[in-house]
Amino acid sequence: MLAGLTAGAVEDAEARATTRPLADVERAALAQSPALDALAALAPADRVKIIAEVKRASPSRGDLAAIPDPAHQAALYEQGGASAISVLTEGRRFKGSLADLEAVKARVSVPVLRKDFIATPYQVLEARASGADLVLLIVAALEEPLLRELYALVTDLGMTPLVETHSREELDRASDLGARLIGVNARNLSTFELDKDLFGSLAEHFPADAVKIAESAVLAPADVAHYRAAGADVVLVGEALVTSDPVTTLHAFLEAGRCDLLNERSASK
Repeated sequence: MLAGLTAGAVEDAEARATTRPLADVERAALAQSPALDALAALAPADRVKIIAEVKRASPSRGDLAAIPDPAHQAALYEQGGASAISVLTEGRRFKGSLADLEAVKARVSVPVLRKDFIATPYQVLEARASGADLVLLIVAALEEPLLRELYALVTDLGMTPLVETHSREELDRASDLGARLIGVNARNLSTFELDKDLFGSLAEHFPADAVKIAESAVLAPADVAHYRAAGADVVLVGEALVTSDPVTTLHAFLEAGRCDLLNERSASK
C-alpha cells in the first residue's frame, strides 16, 4: 500500500509539472520568505507539544471530516495550543491539496508541515513554494540515495525534515542522516495496523539531540500521557481533532502531557 500511495503522489506531481514546470516552482520556492524554525518550536520542554493535523480522510478510516475551510481549522489548532500544524496535501486518499497548505500558512504563525508521500525534488520545491516550513520524509518509502538527496534539498531550502520511521533499522537510517526531528508512526503503512507501544520500544534508540515525535493512535488524553511517559517530546494528532471540538480536545491533550517525564514513568510502573 505504501508503494502505491507514493507512486500515486508522484504521478500527481508529474501531472502538475506539465502546467507548472520545475523551473517555475524553483523560482517560487526561492522567492518565499524564510521558513520558520521548527526545531525551536518543537524543542523538548516540561510538557508535551502537539503537531495538529488538517486531515479530511485516510485510507484506513475513510472520510473523517469535510473541513471546508482548512485555514479556520488550523487557526483553531493554534488557538488550542498546537506548536505546529500538519497539512495533508495528498489528494487521492486523504483529499488534501497544496491549496490547503497555502491557506493554512497564510493564517497561522506556527510552523506548517507538508505531509505527503514525498519522493521527488519537484515535490520538495512545491512544499517551499507553498510556504511549508517542514517536509515529511518517510524512510520506508525511500531508497537510501534518494532519502539523502531529498533530506539535503529540504535543508538547503531552509526547511526542516521530519523523518518518519517504523522500525529500529529505519530509526538508525534517520540517525545516520543527522535528522533532528524524528517520528515513529504507530501505523504500519502497508497493513494499516496500529502498535501504540512501538514508540516506547524505540525511544531509547533516538539520537541524544533529536526531538522524539510519536505519531498516530491518539484518540484520548490517556494516549498522549502514554506517549509522554514513553519519552515523547511531541505528539502528532489528526483524527481526534477533526472529529471533535479541536480547542477543547487540544487543551485536554496538552494537560495530559504536562507532567514531568520522571513522574509519569514512576506512575506507570
